[in-house]
Amino acid sequence: MSATISFNDGAAYERYMGIWSRSAGNIFLDWLNPAPGLQWLDVGCGNGAFTDLIIRRCRPAMVRGVDPSAEQIEYARAHLASDTVQFEIGDAQALPFADDGFDLAVMPLVIFFVPDPARGVAEMARVGRPGGWVAAYAWDMAGGGFPYAPLQEEMRALGLAVPLPPSPEASRLETLRGLWHGAGLVEVETTVIEVQREFQGFEDYWDTVRGGPSVGARIREVSAAQKAELQARVRARLETRAGGPFTCSARAHAIRGRVAGA
Repeated sequence: MSATISFNDGAAYERYMGIWSRSAGNIFLDWLNPAPGLQWLDVGCGNGAFTDLIIRRCRPAMVRGVDPSAEQIEYARAHLASDTVQFEIGDAQALPFADDGFDLAVMPLVIFFVPDPARGVAEMARVGRPGGWVAAYAWDMAGGGFPYAPLQEEMRALGLAVPLPPSPEASRLETLRGLWHGAGLVEVETTVIEVQREFQGFEDYWDTVRGGPSVGARIREVSAAQKAELQARVRARLETRAGGPFTCSARAHAIRGRVAGA
């Protein structure tokens, strides 16, 4: 049985996932190649890491960010002050917006957290204008593309519960295509995003995951002996022979489609 995942610390999330999110997000935005002056919706905006990329890179007319975590929204509001962005608490499955309000609705690294992904995609399509884009990217959870997959694998090998999102299968390319077509979106396209991140050493890596929402709480719960064994296994798997910096890789699947009716 897997433990649950909660997001209530914007600073810890920034260290754990914000860096990965921006790396993948930059490639995602290159692929989208949006025009300036659009109305954007960032669904599951979290602490605002991807929202910040939209503002800095895409010259939007407006960005609305929505997330169910009050703590994440508070962090985003405090760290991203801009006249072109508004953050609010909300549910991806019941977006608090009228129909046809956005030129581009995006869901960055979120769709596997939505209990009913089909409903989430349908909601993005509903609030998108005819001819506008609905797009997302998600770590390839099923294919081992999650940034901390090696840690998860070693936890499982020790019989430790690994926190998983409610809909990990939603990150499969074939599942994403089915969701987009099922929502009536057209001109559906996909791509694969590969990213890397350097850690200064094992302590940097361990401190990062220990504070992360996915596994931090679970690691703190285990016995000292289990924690030491897990550390040793992950260190042996990741660290170079000489110690010091090492690089981890991750893979995400991206998808986009247009709202019909333009």
